[in-house]
Amino acid sequence: MTEDVVSKRDFSRKPLLAVAGFAAVAVPVMSGLLLATHSRAESRVQNTSASALQYEVASIKPNKYSSHMLGLGFWIERFTATGVTLQGLIREAYEVEDNQISGAPAWLDSERYDIEAKADKSVADELQKLSFDQRLVEYRRMLQALLGDRFQLTLHRETKELPVYALVIAKKGPKLQETHPGDNDPTGMTFGWGLLKGEGVPIALLVRHLSQQRLGRPVLDKSGLTGKYDFTLQWTPEENRAPMFKGTRDGGQGPDSPPDSSGPSIFTAIQEQLGLRLESQKGPVEVLVIDHVERPSEN
Repeated sequence: MTEDVVSKRDFSRKPLLAVAGFAAVAVPVMSGLLLATHSRAESRVQNTSASALQYEVASIKPNKYSSHMLGLGFWIERFTATGVTLQGLIREAYEVEDNQISGAPAWLDSERYDIEAKADKSVADELQKLSFDQRLVEYRRMLQALLGDRFQLTLHRETKELPVYALVIAKKGPKLQETHPGDNDPTGMTFGWGLLKGEGVPIALLVRHLSQQRLGRPVLDKSGLTGKYDFTLQWTPEENRAPMFKGTRDGGQGPDSPPDSSGPSIFTAIQEQLGLRLESQKGPVEVLVIDHVERPSEN
């Protein structure tokens, strides 16, 4: 069996992460998630070939029909993408924003591709043994290796002072509900189109998900909040800021269509619903500098 069963419900044959449509997956928050966050940070200072797990075969073809990305998903045994740019793939593989990618040729964000990559059964078996969050780390490493192999992508990392959003406490104070040790309530993050819901999670996880909302710059935690909290954040995403990955918790179905466009922006929602705000600042940000890249090799 190579299905990627994310939760206790029957979620086989659905991608771990997906863009096409609004129903994808949730992230249960366990101790493994924090470990995965740490591992991901470490992977950023390693060579892209650091992962021993790689795709066995991959088909990459120019997409001549899409004016925008139609889909991207990771399964246990394969990776698929439709109408994606290489810049979009780099963003997802390395979890960065556009302003954290330097030295890119113009075609990186204009030429679109359809990709189908398949892993050997032994690789799928190894992935099946990992937790959700460990698999997510490996999927991104495998994508990094694929980009290095087929696009001849090489890069290095630098730290620069760049515009960031600092998450700080708003004037009237935080509206988060703090949870306490011993509480029997479930813990986790539910995320979807215009929705972030936390149950017993640290602010670091909120910041992590805010950074994935295509705000144009990274989000840093400067709130000073050290506990674990319950919160619900709902807003109307701008189309050009929609995250690559959308989903819900425990395999639940997301909405059939985006929320009403009359809803609040994410900036307004953070202040009104959480008692926090995003403040424009400058801070140290890791930047990916592209040393070499080529259009993909023939299949």
